[in-house]
Amino acid sequence: MTTALITGASGGIGKAFAEELAARQTNLVLVARSEEKLNQLAKELQEKYNIRVDVIVKDLTETNAASAVFDATKSLGLTIDLLINNAGFGDYGDFAERDGEKQVKIVQLNILALVDLTHKFLPPMRQRRAGSIINVASIAGFQPIPYLSVYAASKAFVLSFSQSLWAENRRYGVRVLVVCPGPTETDFFTEADFPQSFTGKTNKISTAEEVVKDALTALEKGNSTVVSGSFLSKMITNLSALVPRDALVNMLEKQFKA
Repeated sequence: MTTALITGASGGIGKAFAEELAARQTNLVLVARSEEKLNQLAKELQEKYNIRVDVIVKDLTETNAASAVFDATKSLGLTIDLLINNAGFGDYGDFAERDGEKQVKIVQLNILALVDLTHKFLPPMRQRRAGSIINVASIAGFQPIPYLSVYAASKAFVLSFSQSLWAENRRYGVRVLVVCPGPTETDFFTEADFPQSFTGKTNKISTAEEVVKDALTALEKGNSTVVSGSFLSKMITNLSALVPRDALVNMLEKQFKA
């Protein structure tokens, strides 16, 4: 049986990945800050699917968090066949008026932790000439988004970084995929502190399960990128190529202003 390590596994897309992979008889390593939620999910999946589920409780914004996670898998005697870098969060509002520490933590989690974990687990995959990495970005990564500036920029990094790794690692038998969901039924909007007035401004909402199935299908096909969501979500990813930059950002500023 193969083993997948999932960050941000306690809810949302990460939990949906865990449930889908468990149903496919994949052993799991679940990583997040919430010990209670992880243990409950691990218990449910072990009992339902008779698989091995290990839990690593870790705040990935902490110094040397990726090393701690990597070392923990070694101590458990595990080989990670699929790494899913899903952990991430955003913050809505005027950058100059938002909490500065929170903006830094977005970068630490969405970018630094993802890069560090990828660099820990990718070399062993290349040595084995087998393995897969899924990085969760967003359609926000295809263009700047005022009032969601740090989050969108972090996802643009994940998109570019992942596509580069896809090209670098094909010859080693390692698949790399970046999945870019549109609006999805998770706690993202609540945790990002979106105002109530923003409700209804988003296009069709996808389920986390739909995102996961799109991602796993694209991974099996060897794709570098998959945009998951409605037709409008897919159209949005092409706006930056069709609309002059200043006009695009001005339009988005009006759309995202509360």
